[in-house]
Amino acid sequence: MTWLILRSVFGSLGIFCNFWALGRLTIADASILNKMSPFFAIIMSIFILHELPGVFEWFCVAAAFAGTLFVVKPTAGLASIPAAIGLSGGFFAGTAYTFVRLLGRKGERGPVIVMFFSAFSCLAFLPSLLFHYHPMTAAQILSLLGAGISASLGQLCVTKAYSLAPAKEISVFDYSQVLFAAIWGFLFLGEIPDLFSRIGYMIIIGTALIKWGHSIRTEKS
Repeated sequence: MTWLILRSVFGSLGIFCNFWALGRLTIADASILNKMSPFFAIIMSIFILHELPGVFEWFCVAAAFAGTLFVVKPTAGLASIPAAIGLSGGFFAGTAYTFVRLLGRKGERGPVIVMFFSAFSCLAFLPSLLFHYHPMTAAQILSLLGAGISASLGQLCVTKAYSLAPAKEISVFDYSQVLFAAIWGFLFLGEIPDLFSRIGYMIIIGTALIKWGHSIRTEKS
């Protein structure tokens, strides 16, 4: 029960930070910062799973963090606060996924993990809903339902994947979300990431691809 609660706490914090950042950054920026979660999972695995990363893994974490600096733009002063919150969401999500891996090792079923997390997050955010509720239009309700259905299906798939395999084997496929986010942001919101953000995307995604390729070659050798 303790591990389920911790997974849910960090997962809920990750969602809150990501949603807050989505309202203040381009969709692609918020998504790429959230996609730092696999690298944070490597770090948190030291403390939660007692898995020590090698030199190559540390290099990947450092490279990915360097990429986030192009997206966060720390010299931008207060303008970088939303990006810092978005990066925090990636940390919380990575920690949550590490607990998912721990729960998978202990034999906990994926649907149980997802249902517990869903119930916990609903109860955690219920006070905000009650005290800050605003009537929604039909279009907003449909959008909310679509987001909920998509997120639920995504959680089931991600939870299943992290329960069955180490993060190093599957994390790279999660980066396709950034591509889709950039496409939808451009088509529906007219969002075009700036040059520094695009450089950060290339560094982070490139690092993920290199790390994935290294993992595959290591297993085959």
